[in-house]
Amino acid sequence: TFNLERGVGLIGAISFIAGTMIGSGIFISPQYVLLSIGSPGAALVIWACCGLIAMLGGLCYAELGTVITESGGEYIYMLRTFGKLVAFMFVFSFVAVMRPASATGLALSVSEYVVAPFYGCSPPEIVVKAVAAAVILLLSVVNCMSVRLATGVQVVSMVVKLMGLAVIIIGGAVMLFKGNTQNFDNFFEGTNVGASAIGLSFYQGLWSYDGWNTLNFLTEELKRPEVNLPRAVIIAISLVTGLYLLVNVSYLTVMTPKELVSSSAVAVTWNKVLGSWGWIMSVAAALSAFGSLNGTFFSGGRVCFVAAREGHMPDILAMAHIHRLTPSPALIFTTIVSLVVLIPGDFQTIVNFFFTAWIFYGITLAGLLYLKIKKPELPRPYKVPIILPILVLIAAVFLVLAPIVDNPQIEYLYVTLFILSGILIYIPFIYYKLCPNLLTKLTVFLQLFLEVCPVDKNV
Repeated sequence: TFNLERGVGLIGAISFIAGTMIGSGIFISPQYVLLSIGSPGAALVIWACCGLIAMLGGLCYAELGTVITESGGEYIYMLRTFGKLVAFMFVFSFVAVMRPASATGLALSVSEYVVAPFYGCSPPEIVVKAVAAAVILLLSVVNCMSVRLATGVQVVSMVVKLMGLAVIIIGGAVMLFKGNTQNFDNFFEGTNVGASAIGLSFYQGLWSYDGWNTLNFLTEELKRPEVNLPRAVIIAISLVTGLYLLVNVSYLTVMTPKELVSSSAVAVTWNKVLGSWGWIMSVAAALSAFGSLNGTFFSGGRVCFVAAREGHMPDILAMAHIHRLTPSPALIFTTIVSLVVLIPGDFQTIVNFFFTAWIFYGITLAGLLYLKIKKPELPRPYKVPIILPILVLIAAVFLVLAPIVDNPQIEYLYVTLFILSGILIYIPFIYYKLCPNLLTKLTVFLQLFLEVCPVDKNV
C-alpha cells in the first residue's frame, strides 16, 4: 500500500473551488433568477445572498475538513457522525444520480457551445451527445493520468473563465460610462415577495454557486489542509461572488430586463456588444463548463474511492495506480455511470437532483453541530461560531421544503424513494455481507489489468 500524493497547493485549491463553481450556470441562471423574483434590484440582492450562503457553508465545511481530515466530503462526515447507513444512502444517491447528472449536464453544455457554430439551427441530438461523450472520456483520461495534469487543466480553464467574465464586465462598464443606465431606473419595481418566488430564485442562484464544497472531497491530496482549506474557501467564494454580481450588472446594462428574461443563453445574447468578436463568448462558455466538469470528475472519483475504502463499494474502487498515484478504478467507474446517464439525457429534472444535494448538505451541517456540542475536545485547527452552521442548516431546510410546499410534484416523491431504496441494498450486501466472494476473482483480474493496489489513508 501507499499514500495518495499531496499535489494540490493553494492556487490549485482556489482553482478547484472557483473553477467548479463557475460552470455554465452564470451564463444560464440570470434570466431565471430575474424571472422568479421580478425586478433587477431584487435579483442582485438574491445573487449576493446566494454568495453569502455559499461562503457560510464553505466555512462550516472548512471546520469539518480540519476535524475529520479524510477525503470524501459529505460521505466521510456522515459516516463519522451519523454512521454507516446514512453515509451509504448518500453515496448510493451521489454515485447513481447526483454526480452523473451534474457531469452529464455540464458535458452537454460544453458540447452545445462547441457544436453550435457548425449548424445554423439547433444541432442534431445525436451529434451533441456524441461530442459530450468524447468530452467525458477526454477528462477521464486526464484525471487518470495524474493529479498534477488534472490540476493544471483546472488552473488553465480557470484563467480562461476569468478572462471571459472580465470581457463581459468591462464591456458592461463601457456601456455604463456611455450613459446606458436606463435599465436601472425603478430598480426594485415589480419585485415578487412571495415565499415561493424567493425560494425559486434562490434555487436558480445557488445552482450557479454549487461546487463551494469541492475541496472537501480531496482533503488527503491537499498540501497543509489546516491552512489551505479555509484560505482557499474564503478567497475562491469571495472571488466568485464578486464576479457574479459584476456580470449581472453588465447583463442588465446591455439588455433590458425583458430581453434578459426572454434570452435562451444570456452570454450569447450579450454578443451584440462584441459584434464580430461574439464567438469569444461561446468559446469562454464552453471552456467554463469544461473546467467545471473537470472539477466535478476529480471530486466525484474521490467519493467512490473513499466509500470503497470504507467497505461500502467494491474493493477495486479503493485502489490507485501504482505509478501515477491516481484513483483510476473509481474514475473509470464514474465515467461509465456518466456515459450511461448521458444516453437518455433528459435534464428537465436537474433541479430535483439539486434538491437532493441540499438534503445531504443539511444532514452534514447537523453533523457539525453534533461534533461541536458532543465532542468539543476534538482538535480543531480552524473553528467557526456555532451560529454559522445553524444559519446554513435553516437555509438548507428552507431550500428542501420550499419547492415541495409551493409546487408538489411526483418527482420529489421519486427522488425521496430513490434515496431510501439505498437501504434495500445496504442491509443484505453491506450489513450482512451476502455474496462476499462474488467479486474476488474480478477484483484480482482488474487489479493486475489496471496496475492498481490498495491505498493508506493520508491523514
